[in-house]
Amino acid sequence: MSQSNIKLTSSEIASLWTSYLNNCMSKQVLTHMIQYVKDREIADVIRFAFRFAQKQGKRFETVFQKDEFAIPLGFSEADVNTKAPALFTDSFCLAYINHMAKAGLLAYGGFLAMSTREDLIAFFHHGLHYTSKLYHLSTSILEKKGLLVCAPYTSIPKEMDYIDNKKYLSGYSLFHKKRPLNAVEVSHLYMNTQTNNMGLKITMAFAQTTTNKKVQAYMLRGRDISQKHLKIFTDTLMNEGIQNPNSSDIGVTNSTVRTFSDKLMMFHIGLLSAAGVGNYAMAGGASQRSDLLLNYERLSMEIGQYAKDGADLMIENKWLEQPPPTK
Repeated sequence: MSQSNIKLTSSEIASLWTSYLNNCMSKQVLTHMIQYVKDREIADVIRFAFRFAQKQGKRFETVFQKDEFAIPLGFSEADVNTKAPALFTDSFCLAYINHMAKAGLLAYGGFLAMSTREDLIAFFHHGLHYTSKLYHLSTSILEKKGLLVCAPYTSIPKEMDYIDNKKYLSGYSLFHKKRPLNAVEVSHLYMNTQTNNMGLKITMAFAQTTTNKKVQAYMLRGRDISQKHLKIFTDTLMNEGIQNPNSSDIGVTNSTVRTFSDKLMMFHIGLLSAAGVGNYAMAGGASQRSDLLLNYERLSMEIGQYAKDGADLMIENKWLEQPPPTK
């Protein structure tokens, strides 16, 4: 059977649908950012990301037409107020693109791994390739401008060793101290401080620019959750004598003018929440100290409930598109 006659699998349908919505949302956020960025090098990064989103959108439409796939409504120019003043600082725009590029690498890698048809393998490989270039470019500019926040430094191992005591897995005991964090655990704690810091800034920006009281309350709740989780992870590192690096130059403006539609903002936070649950699951699976695992489990449940309440609010307002059904 020729490739052109091979039907899409459920995984490929889900991957196309999900990535299309994410791409539509990103394009509208970039549309706002590109209007006001002043730094020339940061502007180049935003334009690179915007052109990629544009080209991906056209490539999506080609695939949809070929397979008679109903194009999701997604997001359009109606979801961004081009007359609104700048909502984000230049440095935030750069950090945001770098953060979303990291998420995009994981997403495209997953979509690629779930595809079997040759044209879709090529499609998602293309997306992964350009997202990798975007990550490299944004990281280089962050470093050049002194805004790159690196993971904490730990000792380089000089020899291999085995775990010789089950106490290694314990995080709670009245009879002995908790062992020091290992490098794997530090890396996940660091990553989750950075994702929560980004979530904190985005929810603040969205809360101050929406006129919908329920959406504003939801964003402020998200801000509080991010602050809480950020403190837990930061305190865990600091209690081990590990200072979590952070940048004070990344933030949002004081604009209160509606910039994005409530539908787009709620979708964006839903995307970040889903990524957060995934990050915590991965971190919990990689962490061998029981107190860390329990923390990730309970915090993941909190994000899960927050995401559920957000979905309820979107359904109430008819903002949530239904994923492709099986029949």
